[in-house]
Amino acid sequence: MASFVVGLRRFLGALALMLLAHQAAAAEPLAFVGRSGSKLVVNGSPFLFNGFNAYWLMNVASEDQVNVSKTLSEAAAAGLTVCRTWAFNDGGNPALQSSPGVYNEKMFQGLDFAVSEAKNHGIRLVMSLINNFKDFGGKTQYVQWARDAGEAIKTDDDFYTNAKVKQYYKNHVLKVLTRVNTITKVAYKDDPTIMTWDLMNEPRCPSEPSGQTVTAWVKEMAAYTKSIDSKHLLQVGFEGFYGSSTPDKIGLYNPGGYKYGTDFIIGNQVNEIDYTTIHAYPDAWLPQKSEEERKTFLQQWISSHFNDSVKVIGKPMVFEEFGKSTTTPGYSQKVRDDFLSYVYGMIYSDAETSGGSFSGGLLWQIMGEGMKSYYDGFAIVLPRDSTTTAVIKKQSDAMAALKNRLSGSRH
Repeated sequence: MASFVVGLRRFLGALALMLLAHQAAAAEPLAFVGRSGSKLVVNGSPFLFNGFNAYWLMNVASEDQVNVSKTLSEAAAAGLTVCRTWAFNDGGNPALQSSPGVYNEKMFQGLDFAVSEAKNHGIRLVMSLINNFKDFGGKTQYVQWARDAGEAIKTDDDFYTNAKVKQYYKNHVLKVLTRVNTITKVAYKDDPTIMTWDLMNEPRCPSEPSGQTVTAWVKEMAAYTKSIDSKHLLQVGFEGFYGSSTPDKIGLYNPGGYKYGTDFIIGNQVNEIDYTTIHAYPDAWLPQKSEEERKTFLQQWISSHFNDSVKVIGKPMVFEEFGKSTTTPGYSQKVRDDFLSYVYGMIYSDAETSGGSFSGGLLWQIMGEGMKSYYDGFAIVLPRDSTTTAVIKKQSDAMAALKNRLSGSRH
């Protein structure tokens, strides 16, 4: 009996040491992700990843930290190493920024927790600073604040040109980047857990379709953001719509041949922008087309933008949003799994043949159980959606192996 007790104590002691070692490893700071030409790099080696969107982290963490921790843990177990989330919530209730320069500390502490927990699980964050759309306030709320302050505002697109609105945005950038995390005690601008600042989620400017207005805004805000924080990567948040610099591609690639007021080429050529992004929702963009026609569009969309990213712009590319909604006619989990496998196959193939210039993808989106109020048709709950989780894990393992292979070839 005594020997059993001693053995049990030794086992428990060893287990405790293993847990402490795991916690210490998880708590080790991640290295900053940088850029070298058309590659993302960490410590000089190519950086590749499989990732996801979880815009809701701050909102949920301000009320329910357990679900945030659980979801990040599940994502890490599936090999997901980059997460894109919102660092904004303008107006509304509850808001991060309730009026210009007035912030809700409880919400900010929710974002602090999200950053801290991401670090603990070895997940880097892409942090978006404002929305093009009305959800969570966005540019509509900024413009309304300016109207309330007496500005002569015509449309929401004045967001890009009105001096007071632009100052509101700069003030928010400064507030977020210089925020000192109440948990880690590290300023956001100094925390390598954050991989990238995202200037805006899906900017559009329908009143000025050439893309020049948005590009001018990108130039100004990218320079301002880098003046505060030169350590982190910076990207625009583009969906990938072509503009006036490549008129032939508007008809060839933009859904419906429309102009959206952005220019994928000249917007991403801004010096301070580190990599290009594309989003794609062929089900919504091409509602009358067949699944095969949508796949053909997707293949051409990815191929054209990746070629432009590497050969014209000279920067890496990230597929920042893609997914399959349960509301799509003919939906089944197998249809979604096949769609993800198709996208993942293209990402991996281009990443391999380019030596890492296609850095990875961020599916839309991972959520936790019991979050039905947030479910948007695209929600993937990893413990529940086992076949989808297997597809995701397979891609994570493939991208990790490719990263290791490319890193090894450099030494």
